[in-house]
Amino acid sequence: MRAMTEEFSLLISVWAGDRPDFLTTAFRSTVDDQTRRPDHVVLVQDGPVDDALAKTVQELARTSPVPVDVVRLDQNLGLGPALDAGLAACRHDVVARMDADDISLPHRFATQLPVLESGADIVGSGLLEFGADPDDVVGRRTPPTRPEDIRHRARFADPFNHPTVVYRRQAVRAVGGYQDLALMEDYLLFAKMIANGARVANIAEPLVKYRVGAGAYARRGGVGLLRSELVIQRRFRELGFTTRGQFLRNVAVRGGYRLVPESLRRAAYRRIIAAYGERHR
Repeated sequence: MRAMTEEFSLLISVWAGDRPDFLTTAFRSTVDDQTRRPDHVVLVQDGPVDDALAKTVQELARTSPVPVDVVRLDQNLGLGPALDAGLAACRHDVVARMDADDISLPHRFATQLPVLESGADIVGSGLLEFGADPDDVVGRRTPPTRPEDIRHRARFADPFNHPTVVYRRQAVRAVGGYQDLALMEDYLLFAKMIANGARVANIAEPLVKYRVGAGAYARRGGVGLLRSELVIQRRFRELGFTTRGQFLRNVAVRGGYRLVPESLRRAAYRRIIAAYGERHR
């Protein structure tokens, strides 16, 4: 039997495009300010960074109230490979994810860890999207919470908000870990975990504040993302994760979403992609 409470590692990846002040806020909110702190942190430095960001990484590691291991990669490999390198350095089977520019609410881990310790392999949560200021809430993402609804949604869209998840490393490694797939490495991983029988859970309550930058919707479109979309949909079909009808629907709806102008993409995300999860909770 598992212990009533388990130690866990926090995994954060940073790269040259991250801001030192945002990283500091993300780190402090997810370590110092938590009512249940992680027992260990892995900071992956994905390729060369400027002096300001490098100093921030060093200072956070030096002043952290819990042990921090910094994994420095010689070149920028992308989020998927960087997270895989970080997973190898995590000291505990339970691993929590966090992005370098978001904010965790103080009770995040006190809320999520008991669900994982009760038998789940992965636990996500809702999140609040904010603009220039954390109090400037511009959106909310509420994931499906019933396991059957999580599995259903996964056939059309990512059923987890990646920056909110806590998972078991053994369940991640059982399906080969993260792969290098632009902006969809998490979706592919979670789908493989579901297909492999992982026990899934979500908490509807927003436990993370997600920073929506100026280019957030621009990054969700374009030919590059269309290529990733086609790759992931073909992979789902090969795995038997989707039916032929679901494959054709996803290519038409999700693929078309990648090619529309940014203004339409923003509206389409709210009305179709995000709303789909609300209707199928």
